[in-house]
Formats: sequence, structure tokens, C-alpha cells
Amino acid sequence: QVQLVESGGRLVQAGGSLRLSCAASGRTFSSYVMGWFRQAPGKEREFVAAINWSGSSIYYANSVKGRFTISRDNAKNTVYLQMNSLKPEDTAVYYCASRASPIVAVSTTQYNYWGQGTQVTVSS
Repeated sequence: QVQLVESGGRLVQAGGSLRLSCAASGRTFSSYVMGWFRQAPGKEREFVAAINWSGSSIYYANSVKGRFTISRDNAKNTVYLQMNSLKPEDTAVYYCASRASPIVAVSTTQYNYWGQGTQVTVSS
């Protein structure tokens, strides 16, 4: 069992930056793929970024590529999402998720555990 707790979401102006954190519990964190997803009001949850255990395999959604950076610290059981050059369309609830597999994936159905989410609001 893995429990995930996100933090760091808040209101920020367009062009600003935020760093989200996701603290995980569970002995196998270091072997799990970790991902970030987001869900805007009235829209489906969508993939943002994912990282394998070593950081050697990282995927980004095209909409955030070049602006967001995912990273992880296995010693701290924490995954991060650094978000720069934020846009109003980045406004959403951001969810951390873990996948009991070493293979990075981009579909919500391929992740086993989810956090409760943290709200990110970008004002124009």
C-alpha cells in the first residue's frame, strides 16, 4: 500500500512559478513510477509528467514540455513538480500518482495509487 500527500498548490500570477511536492509512504516508493496529473473544472483528468525510479525515463505532456520539470528524491520518498512560466490554462487540481511498475505510463488507468490533490490557480 502506498499513501500519497500533495502540497504546494496556491494562487499565482501568470508567468510565475510553483513547486509541488508529493510525499509518499510505503517501503517500495523507490521502485515505483511516479506521475503528476491534473484536472480542470469540467474536464477529464490529464497526464502532466511521469518519472521512473532512477530518473532515467521521464515523460511530459506536450502542453507543459519546456516549462515543467518532474524530479524525485527516493531518500525522502518525495516527488516534485517544478512549474515555471505558468499560464491560466494550467489552473487545475494537481494529483500525484504511483504505478507499481518500472515502466513509465501516461494513462490514469495505469496508476494504482492517488493522492487527494492540490489546487493550482493561475490568474491572468
